[in-house]
Amino acid sequence: QGCNPLAETGRSKLQNQRAVLNQQILRAVRMRAGAENLLRATTNNKVREQVLLELSFVNSDLQILKEELEGLNISVEVYQNTEETFSIPLVPLGLKETKEVDFTLPLKDFILEHYSEDGSEYEDEIADLMDLRQACRTPSRDEAGIEMLMSYFLQLGYVENRFFPPTRHMGVLFTWYDSFTGVPVCQQNLLLEKASVLFNIGALYTQIGTRCNRQMQTGLENAVDAFQRAAGVLSYLKETYTHTPSYDMSPAMLNVLVKMMLAQARECVFEQMGLPGIRNEFFTLVKMTQEVAKVGEVYTLVNAAMNQEPVKENVPYSWSKLAQIKSDHYKALAHYFIATILCDHELQSGDDEDQQEKAFSQLYDYVPEGVMVLTVLKDKVQRKQLGKAHLRKAIVYHEEALRVCGLCKKLRNIDVLQKVLTAAHKRSLLKYAQQETEDDFLSLIQAPNILRK
Repeated sequence: QGCNPLAETGRSKLQNQRAVLNQQILRAVRMRAGAENLLRATTNNKVREQVLLELSFVNSDLQILKEELEGLNISVEVYQNTEETFSIPLVPLGLKETKEVDFTLPLKDFILEHYSEDGSEYEDEIADLMDLRQACRTPSRDEAGIEMLMSYFLQLGYVENRFFPPTRHMGVLFTWYDSFTGVPVCQQNLLLEKASVLFNIGALYTQIGTRCNRQMQTGLENAVDAFQRAAGVLSYLKETYTHTPSYDMSPAMLNVLVKMMLAQARECVFEQMGLPGIRNEFFTLVKMTQEVAKVGEVYTLVNAAMNQEPVKENVPYSWSKLAQIKSDHYKALAHYFIATILCDHELQSGDDEDQQEKAFSQLYDYVPEGVMVLTVLKDKVQRKQLGKAHLRKAIVYHEEALRVCGLCKKLRNIDVLQKVLTAAHKRSLLKYAQQETEDDFLSLIQAPNILRK
């Protein structure tokens, strides 16, 4: 059961690096705790100076290790589908690491004491439970991996009812490492074990989602399903296990992660709609505009949530920048689609004026003063002016997305992200150049905000 932990896949290498980093962070945390205790206990000034110097070294070492862990969290390209794609990468969660646990003696003693039976008769069953737990440390990235984690989670429910009474500690110490900070949490409480397994189920769903082939309809459907399931598991974790001491499972952090997974599901829904190709047709473009505007809006909310206390310090910097880039990129696409409607689709005699006016009116939360939607649709000059205003806004958003991407070292090195952003920017510039005329300075109107749906 489980994957080979020594397998040389990109994902297993990352997970092994995470395990090594967690051990180094644990050592640094212990050294810091020892130095702080000594600092509180001593009154000797010379000793205090030496301890303060040591403490500064330990803190700087800890900061470097946490930055390395953040680097692993944003290694998104490793988790993507291996097919050649032209899609913005999606963000997965790394699995929480844990130490080995030996259930044998505590359970055998409890069986003898509580059930008056010889615990050695149940050695095989206890060994099976420990084997299942060990396999859950390296689950395969598919439904079989999910089923194995779920099986262990259900087993924990049975074990808790029979062997972990709330009135006493069983002497079994569970240690799990924080997914974002690498700091270990140790408890004799089985709730930590159950909550951590649930987190890993959600994390595994995100890895399944990022692995789906987004160049195919079924792949996108599976990705939407996986991200929605991940959001569901993490939401259940937030509502059910409200006092977990691990920072990555705090309500504030889980709230951000749920928002991010739902945003990625929404992004895949938009890609699904555009996969067959986006027809340059009035009502099709209206629908795509509203959908992509919604994607831009949800990423704006994700970025805002990531930059709020108390999660701001521990959310990987590259994640919040990627959310900001996606927000700008999809807003730019919304303005580009509207501009295409205005520049390419003059109202013809056979068109339904009322239907087009109604559909177009629903794209705006307001219209500029003195602008009548039907008049704009009928008047070639006004259509062109408003279309160019939207193209200008699209170009501004595209340039901001490229600027933010250029400022983040990790994102700057993801080639496919650079290619997608650059291609979209060039397309808007080309469209704008096609509309260029000498009297442009007379038509500087502002494009209204787009109403998402």
